[in-house]
Amino acid sequence: MNAVLQSLGVGSVEALLKAVVYLVICLIVTKVITKAVGKLLDKKVNMEPALRKFIASGIKALLVVITIVIVANALGIETSSLIALISVAGLALSLSIQNVLANLFSGITLLATRPFKAGDFVEIAGKTGTVKSGGLFYTELDTLDNVSISIPNNDVTGACITNYSHEPLRRVDRTYTVSYENDTQAVKDAILDAIAKDEKILADPAPFVRLLEYKGSTVEYVVRVWCKNADYWDVYFNLNENVRESFADKGVKFSYEHVNVHIVEDKT
Repeated sequence: MNAVLQSLGVGSVEALLKAVVYLVICLIVTKVITKAVGKLLDKKVNMEPALRKFIASGIKALLVVITIVIVANALGIETSSLIALISVAGLALSLSIQNVLANLFSGITLLATRPFKAGDFVEIAGKTGTVKSGGLFYTELDTLDNVSISIPNNDVTGACITNYSHEPLRRVDRTYTVSYENDTQAVKDAILDAIAKDEKILADPAPFVRLLEYKGSTVEYVVRVWCKNADYWDVYFNLNENVRESFADKGVKFSYEHVNVHIVEDKT
């Protein structure tokens, strides 16, 4: 029996039994640790499910490797060469899939820092849309024209991320240009009347309407109003339409950049 085991690289029956015992113990310990880690991660209510799954899988994989080394050592197999082989294989694998690993660790960073969540309207790396999902390798956006975009997580972490949904309130900024012949207070009153027509515009913070700048052939007024984040685009377009109607009712004249040409008669 020992001769057969030695031909297989196993020292003796005692070594085999020892290895079996170690294997059982390692399997039990692995199960206990993975179960404990799972319960601990479940208590982290703010942690993304994908990150929980990755951490649990990583710990389990590490415990499996440790089990293999312990059992191999009990069987009398030289583990130093096995560890070296695993290290070389791991290095070669990491070099061959370094882009994948970069996306993976970037995905872990995003799941840990949570600069956005599913349903947020964001701008990332020049792309704008609603976050559909944030995985370990890609972040998927749905654009306003219903196009799905998958951005590698390494590009996401290296880019400026603008999250338009992060705060409950959002400010709508608009500018309107009118002619010089309009009275300043009349223009402001007309804009305030337009603001009052939209119930989605909040009274607090108060709307802001002021003369912004004198231009070559127009006077520019700035308008800033606040609304709930979900009402932003309704307020944006309603304000444009209401201002146009209010200007027409109040006799305020729009204007645009133009050049006046004066012809002077030469009397000589």
